[in-house]
Amino acid sequence: MIQVRFPDSEAERKALGFLAGRFSFKTYAAGYTLVPESALSALAVEGITFTVEGPARYEQYVSAVRGSSAPPLQ
Repeated sequence: MIQVRFPDSEAERKALGFLAGRFSFKTYAAGYTLVPESALSALAVEGITFTVEGPARYEQYVSAVRGSSAPPLQ
């Protein structure tokens, strides 16, 4: 997963609408979004402006894949 940031809320809204149903992604209130590497070229082809901030940290990636809470152990 790659961490990207969009320049404004309009670009982010357009990007999230495009990504939905095509790619898995996770967006955070801090203003960044995690997308698979294959989504970068698709966003660029659509003309959506974004800034790549680098690869996601392990903690970010795991929560995007399996959810924010694990079931309790018994």
